[in-house]
Amino acid sequence: MIFEKRVDFFDTDLMQVTHHANYIRWFEIARIEFLRSIGITLDEIMQDGYLFPIRQVEAKFQNPSHFDEILQIEVIPTALTAAKMEFEYKITRKDPDKTRVIVSGKSQNVFTNIQTGKISKLPDKYVSKFKKVFEE
Repeated sequence: MIFEKRVDFFDTDLMQVTHHANYIRWFEIARIEFLRSIGITLDEIMQDGYLFPIRQVEAKFQNPSHFDEILQIEVIPTALTAAKMEFEYKITRKDPDKTRVIVSGKSQNVFTNIQTGKISKLPDKYVSKFKKVFEE
């Protein structure tokens, strides 16, 4: 799935280059939109007693992006099990003349029980939606 994001002025530094921390935030936005696209919302997961904190995140910065550019954030699920989610990301400019990769990355989230804080398996109503992604 690909999501678009325009670089806002407040996303940049004094040189109008995107601050590196924003890319991690945009990974998360893409991940949450991906979940919505398969019929899962964070609110629903939390109401059922689960959180999914980040366990690991990586980013490889390859080219800068700048104020007012439109970026495309691609999110690819690589592992979705009852207890964890792993994704890969690629951010490029929408401009066809500048399609070089800006940032690539990975993340891993684990599902945890809100009350105990321990890693837990999600109910089948979520796992079945995850499995459909890999069957397609």
